[in-house]
Amino acid sequence: MSSSGAEPSIFSRIVAREIPATIVAETDRIIAFNDIHPQAPVHVVITTKTQQYRNVVELAAAEPALLAELVDVARQVADERTGGEFRLVFNTGPSAGQTVFHVHAHIMGGQLKEGSLGSH
Repeated sequence: MSSSGAEPSIFSRIVAREIPATIVAETDRIIAFNDIHPQAPVHVVITTKTQQYRNVVELAAAEPALLAELVDVARQVADERTGGEFRLVFNTGPSAGQTVFHVHAHIMGGQLKEGSLGSH
């Protein structure tokens, strides 16, 4: 189920520079920015520039190369910010903590806040 025809997600609005964000990495198809409610000393949201896919399952099924690019950019960010030790969390569905239905992951490093898995 894709989001085509839907209102732009908050992440699409960040991509379009309509909403300010501290961008830490960007390619032609991927963008990463600091989470506004960090749950760890390093907490970066990484997402596709297209909002076509609601979650990682849809992305993996339709464009595995784009998912691989997202993971590779996440690794680069983590190498720079955490020395390569990090968690990469994809929330899929409301009961799993997903609140923004535009595929994205959370890169988290350092000491996590208790009970934190990253949500959006």
